Amino acid sequence: MGEQTEKKKGWISFRVKPDEYDRIHAHFKSTTCRKLSVYARNVLLQKPVLVKYRNKSADEFLAEMNKLKKDLNGVANNFNQAVHKLHTLDRIAEFRTWIMMYENSRQSVEKKIDEIKIRMDQIHKQWSQE
Repeated sequence: MGEQTEKKKGWISFRVKPDEYDRIHAHFKSTTCRKLSVYARNVLLQKPVLVKYRNKSADEFLAEMNKLKKDLNGVANNFNQAVHKLHTLDRIAEFRTWIMMYENSRQSVEKKIDEIKIRMDQIHKQWSQE
């Protein structure tokens, strides 16, 4: 099972000047810590803090890839809904051949979309250094 964490015993809080807060937050943002409390605890207890190097162009690329992935999922969903609706019309003889033709197209598009999503996930993991 997972490692059990000890309950935290007490609070340590203190106020800082705005410029000090900005500096602390900037240092925190440059680390791999996901929470400010974890970062502060590590610094105060003199534990190592892993600083990460962020590539702004890579971050922008990843954000755009995530947007494209969402858009791609939307297109695939709309396409599946349209084909499903066509299947309700299969009682009409004219639509049967058209439906069969588009069923093949749907499968082909779905396969390509899955391949693109897998590749996008691989690129995301590689660039975000997960």
